[in-house]
Amino acid sequence: MSVQLRETAQALAQTLWREHTVYRERSGGVVIRGEHVKRWISLAPAGGRDEVLVRAGRILDGGTTAPARAEAVVSLSTETVQLAATCRRLLAEAASGPTPAASRPAAPHQATNSAARKRRSAGGRGFGYWVIVACVVGIAALSIYGASVPS
Repeated sequence: MSVQLRETAQALAQTLWREHTVYRERSGGVVIRGEHVKRWISLAPAGGRDEVLVRAGRILDGGTTAPARAEAVVSLSTETVQLAATCRRLLAEAASGPTPAASRPAAPHQATNSAARKRRSAGGRGFGYWVIVACVVGIAALSIYGASVPS
């Protein structure tokens, strides 16, 4: 199975991408990396005798692989063209999925809190701030008045 899987992966890699790297995983599966498109495909033995689990995902900045975003079970006896069509579908699903957390915009409540913090630091003061300022000014005025009034 391992030899057949490797041969299938080599043929599939040449069909999908001109530039690719094919290597064997510790678990016995085979990975095809397309660095130029920042995608990867994994072929691993599935539960059936002639079946493989095909998974697709992204390659992150720095070369690490993100977890699989799409997967399907396919028969190894299918032609390379049909297997490539399945892989392209999985790659399209992986590409259209949500962006990784590092490049994802902040959640709406986080953006609101961030905007409020910027507003406050830029001189926009709330009601509580002005109450405290009025109290401090009042106490200062009373102490100055008390010191200046003759007894």
